[in-house]
This record gives sequence, structure tokens and C-alpha cells, in this order.
Amino acid sequence: MPVFTRSRHSQEPGSGEDAPDTTTEADKEDVPERQPLPARLTTRVLDWRTAHPQAVRALRHTLTATCAALILGALLLPNAPDAVRPSQFLRIPAEAIVGVAVLLALPGRRSRTALAVLTGIGLGSLTVLNLLDIGFKEYLGRGFNVVLDWELLDDAQSYQKDTTGSAATTAATIAIGIAVLVLFAALILAAMRLGDLLARNRTAATKGTLIAGTVWITCSTLGLQVAGVPLAADRAADTLTTQSRRVKATLRDEAAFAKEAGQDVYGATPPAQLVPDLRGKDVLFTFIESYGRSALEDPLIEPGVGEALETGKDALAGAGFHARSGWLTSATYGGSSWLGHSTFLSGLWIDNQQRYRTVTASDHLTLTKIFQKTGDWRTVGIVPGVQKGWPEAEFFGLDHVYDAFHLGYQGPKFSWSTMPDQYTLEAFQRLEHGKERDEPLMAEIILTSSHQPWAPLPTMVDWDDLGDGRLFEGIEKAGADPREVVPDSDRSKQEYGKSIAYSVTSLTQWLERYGSEDTVLVFLGDHQPLPRVSGDNASRDVPVSIVAKDPEVLDKIADWNWADGLRPAADTPVWRMDTFRDRFLTAYGSTPGPSGK
Repeated sequence: MPVFTRSRHSQEPGSGEDAPDTTTEADKEDVPERQPLPARLTTRVLDWRTAHPQAVRALRHTLTATCAALILGALLLPNAPDAVRPSQFLRIPAEAIVGVAVLLALPGRRSRTALAVLTGIGLGSLTVLNLLDIGFKEYLGRGFNVVLDWELLDDAQSYQKDTTGSAATTAATIAIGIAVLVLFAALILAAMRLGDLLARNRTAATKGTLIAGTVWITCSTLGLQVAGVPLAADRAADTLTTQSRRVKATLRDEAAFAKEAGQDVYGATPPAQLVPDLRGKDVLFTFIESYGRSALEDPLIEPGVGEALETGKDALAGAGFHARSGWLTSATYGGSSWLGHSTFLSGLWIDNQQRYRTVTASDHLTLTKIFQKTGDWRTVGIVPGVQKGWPEAEFFGLDHVYDAFHLGYQGPKFSWSTMPDQYTLEAFQRLEHGKERDEPLMAEIILTSSHQPWAPLPTMVDWDDLGDGRLFEGIEKAGADPREVVPDSDRSKQEYGKSIAYSVTSLTQWLERYGSEDTVLVFLGDHQPLPRVSGDNASRDVPVSIVAKDPEVLDKIADWNWADGLRPAADTPVWRMDTFRDRFLTAYGSTPGPSGK
């Protein structure tokens, strides 16, 4: 017999929307009212706290200890990578004692809350500045400048994108942003909790503050230490003092350097009196990325680089070339290559972004612009690392610039480097040096294959097979993963050495293959590699060499006392990089003609 079920839409007689409500008031009172979710959760938490008093007490103490550790950690965090060790966090911060004293003097909860919020924001800012200092010292060998260095964070992001890819860089950027927000929130909440705790225990807190102050003064007076670190600390005050001094020095330097850049020993020299002894020569100023003194002196790096230099010297000698080499002290370290380039070419010490902006907006003559000023050279820039507008080309006096998109390369990037140095030099030969010309050539060439992270690296191929660079696809895929190289200091040194050897080999083979009686090559490093490769106490020295077939070219610099060959000796004179321009101009017959006020 079929069974019929009632549809949920069917109604009993009198059960529709118009049916009367037969529920009595007594029935309604018997039905318990359902609490909102937040209220139910609060009730359960209160019940749990009542049932587990010891666990609640332990959690409360743990939370308070965590808040105190967070505040103390922010106050004691060093600003140098080699100083981050446990003993640094066992010190007594003067700022904490002063902060507690101020808090205890405040009259009410509202004022304490305001102080806690300001304290949390201040400690968050302090922590970010210390972490930036650590990062800049690790990569650039100097502290973070709050006036000048924010724009370098964009460069760091671009470098990371080229190294690990867009997705990983975006994820890392978001993660860092969230971490900063969490840091500020945690410090604010920690300050509020500790403030309330101290206010509830005002008598004990006052006694504790007096004792802590007495202990701090005693430790400071007697110079007491733990593991070689003073017990009495004022890290936050020291950081603020250091940053304020940097800001003042930066602002003072701006006006002073603008005046310096406006003066030029050769600014008013007639064109005919500039580098007359190089007339008719093709002069090539070539920078090898991160080619520093450590490449010739570190035992893990030197063997491969030394062999490349020796092989290159012998091959060039066989082709009739000879060289002299010396040392220059770069204005930058670990990065910011453009500061080294502009220092070398301008004859001014360009060690920060403000000075770079000032000089590139001036009429100060660079070595390259001096050749343009004569009217006797075609001046070109080969800059494969430039991937966006480069208005500085006018300052450097370049008639034509070949950036990453105008060298014809169709192969893969090698991490940050847009193309292998061997290809860059072959493209220069094809586009400029190998063409029939009515005038000699002056070129600024920037080689990038030795740019960190030194993985993957290109290798030498037959020059006749270079084509458009597609043959490097297999080499790039077979190369090392930067994520495996970067964390390992010894591995980074080894790969760095390989990259310098590759760049040197590319350049010396190019010169052997295409150089002529009229070729003059000046090549140098722009700066030392970052500290994890060059070492924490490494100098800022870089090698520089002048190579030519014409013996008169090298005779002009005989009094420089540079070493013969492509490798400077340990006792070869060291000059500041900004002195090279004027020495070079003097050596090749230029007549001073001062300009400026």
C-alpha cells in the first residue's frame, strides 16, 4: 500500500501563517533563551578559569614574562649582525627603568594607555631601524641612513625578484609587511599589559625601579660586564643618537657637496687640450661587477681568479698587449655599483645617493664626458644592467646607450644579470667596435655576470657560436640554485671566484680577438663583494688595470709605480678612486682649466 508523506509545504488545518498562536505565557517561560555566541564563549572561558586556577595562574605569568621579554628584546637588540648573541640580551636597559618611573608617575589609566601606545610605536620603530642597520651592514658594509636609503629598498626588491622570481618576492614582501604590523601590535599590547600590572602593584614597582636604577648606576660606574658585554645598557638612546647624527651630517653634506661638485680643475679646459696624447685611440672604460681585492687574496677565491689573470696576461702578451695594474679604494662596498662608477669617472667621492643625485644634475665633467667634449670621439655606453630609463647618460657624456633591451640578446637571464659578459662584449663588437668609423671610439662598458648571488653562472662558449644568446639556455638550467648558494658562505666564495674568473676571461679573450694597435683598455672593479664573501674587516680596495699595444700608452704612467701585468702586487700603491680621473687626464697631456666658484 503506498505511503504518502507530508510535503514540508503542506499545512494542517489551521497551521498556516494566519493561524492563532496557542503558546501560553507559562510555556514561553519554560523555554530557556539562547545566548549569542560571544556570550556563550565568555561563559565557557569563565567556567574553565574557575575550574583550573593553577593553569590560569601559569598562563598569566607566562604571558607577562613574554611581554617583558618582548619589550627588553626591542630595547637591547643590537644593530650589527656580529653583535646578535645571547649576552647582549642579559643587560639592564636604562630606558626600561626610566619608562617605568614615568609610568608610575602618571595619574590615571587613560594616560598610562596613551604612554603604552606611544612606547609600543617607538619600540617598533626602533626595532625596524636596528634590523635595517643589520641588513645594510651585512650587504653594504654600512648602517641605514633614514634620509637617503628608503629608495634602496625598491632596488632590493628588484634584486630579489630577479633572484627568486616575482611570486616568491611578492609573498616575501607581504610577509614582511604583516610581520611589521604584528610587531607593532605586539609591542603596544605588551606595553599596555605591563603598565596595568605595574600600576596595580605600585609600591612594589616603585621599590623595584629604585633598586634597578641603583644597580644600573653601579654597573655603569664600575664597568661590570657579562661575557665581555657591559651590564648597563642604553642601546635605544645610542641608536637614536647615531641616527640623529647621520641625519645632521647628511643635511650638512648636501650643501657642501653641491659647492664641491660645482668646481672642476678641468671644467674650462679647451677641448683641444683634453687627453691629446690619446688622440686616435679607442679608449674603453670597463667595470667588472664586484671585482674586489678579496678576489686576489682570499684563499678560497684566489686560485681560479689568479689562474684566469695569468692565462689572460700570457695570451695578451702573445698578441702584443702589455698591462700595468694598481689598487683603488672604492666609495662603496658590497653593492650600489653606480656610486663606484660615478666616483671613478667624476673624480668626486660619491658615497651616497644624495651625492649621486647632486653630481649627476651638475655640469661636472666625467672622464667619459671629457672625450665627448673634445668632439673627436664617438662615445657609447654598453650597460646591460639598465632595464629602465637612464637619464644619467647625458651626465656621463654618452652619444648612444645600449641597455638590456638594445643588445639583441634573446637568451635567459642569469639571476640578476640580464646576459653573459661574453655576449655583451660580442654585441659591442658587432654594434660599434667592429664597424667602419671615421672617428675613434670611447666606450663605458659595465659587465654584470659577477653580480651576486653568483648562481647560476654562464660559462665560456665558442665566440662564433654566440648568435643571439639562446645557446645559454641549457647552461642556465644546469647552473646552481641561488637558494643553495646564498646561505653558504664558503660556497658563495667559490661561486663568486668563478664569476670573476669568467668575467676576466671574457674580457681578455675579447681584447685578444678584437683589439688593435689603437685599443686602450682600462678595466677595474666597482667595489668589493658583500661581507659574507669579502670578510667583515675587508678593505674597500679594487684592482685596476690599463692594457695597450702601444708602448707609449703605458710609458705615460711609468711614474705611477703600478705592477706589470693584470695583477697588482700586495705593495702596489693604493689610491682613492676619486683621484684617478685627474691623474689619468694629467698623464695623457690634459691642461688644467679650473671652473666654478
